[in-house]
Amino acid sequence: MLVKNNYKECLTNLACSIRKYFELDYKHNTLDYIDKLLEEKQPKNVVVILFDGMGSRILDRTLSKSDFLIKHKYKEITTVFPATTTAATTSMQTGLNPIEHGYLGWNMYLSPIDETVELYTGINKETGTPSAKYHEVKKEYLSPKTIVDEINEQNKYHAISLFPFKDTKYKDLDEMISIIEKECQKEGKKYIYAYDDEPDHTMHDLGPDSKEAKELIKTRNNKIEELSKKLDDTIIFIVADHGHIKTENLYLKDYPELLNMLERTTSIEPRATSFKVKKELQKEFEKKFKETFKNDFDLYSKEEVISSKLFGDGIENPLFKNALGDYLSIAKTNKAILTDGDTELYSLHAGYTEDEIYIPLIIIDKTAKENANNYY
Repeated sequence: MLVKNNYKECLTNLACSIRKYFELDYKHNTLDYIDKLLEEKQPKNVVVILFDGMGSRILDRTLSKSDFLIKHKYKEITTVFPATTTAATTSMQTGLNPIEHGYLGWNMYLSPIDETVELYTGINKETGTPSAKYHEVKKEYLSPKTIVDEINEQNKYHAISLFPFKDTKYKDLDEMISIIEKECQKEGKKYIYAYDDEPDHTMHDLGPDSKEAKELIKTRNNKIEELSKKLDDTIIFIVADHGHIKTENLYLKDYPELLNMLERTTSIEPRATSFKVKKELQKEFEKKFKETFKNDFDLYSKEEVISSKLFGDGIENPLFKNALGDYLSIAKTNKAILTDGDTELYSLHAGYTEDEIYIPLIIIDKTAKENANNYY
């Protein structure tokens, strides 16, 4: 099995470099070029802004070489597997791989309560109602400490996270940028993590190359350039969690022979799908699935997935193995497999195309005015 994600140079490793700079322990290799930059410049402020869905290939198709974000794109790296928000943003916030933090996808089978649940909402996929026991499972198995949490617990430096929801929320892009600017002006060494749910939200509805999505990217390019002019003693990292691909949805109910072989509903993602198959039908399922979908999906056994370290290495989350089911399909074209409870969307991610897995690593060095137009 070919693993395209580079777990030596992905979001997890960027997070580990940030952990290192703020004197926290880290479980995976850091990025030497990031370590060198932070060590030499010793910025008062380290800022990470994650634009959901703004993959590297989409960025390149939208902006010109003279645009600010392109000029400051240091290189292209990969996200983690799967290329989806739950897995990738958790890795960026913690420095852990998906196998460790356990956020494998939008829907996940949770063996302690025998339910498939939307990890962000707590909604049972099959019933469409809140899971009564999900929060107990989340507290025990799905609550890794973030970099922000650990910096603040250490009480030597300061950290803040910004979301358009949760406790430290902002109402729009302008307010997010305003908060970042004000925080950077405060005294003391600090870390700021900011998450923006665009252009992902718009891409899901209208497509990655839609006029609306491209306008959102151009706006973010301009806003970040404006912000950079107001900062000093700061290094900003701009990343994404994944890219996007315009998708053609396939419905498993249209393939009753396969659907009837399952013990429970599918999980993880429509483009990276876990199947739990009745034991006596597993070989038949494998044969039938490959005959039906071989042009659009690769199918791997649970054992192949585990041995390949597709979800990264590290100490395995107790939920991991049961969440995999018996087989995992990974999209290699634009198709997605939906079952009842999945949302129909125009564009998706989590598959294995280059548009989905490659993300930009953009570095803006504002540690001195003379560095405004330097290599980064």
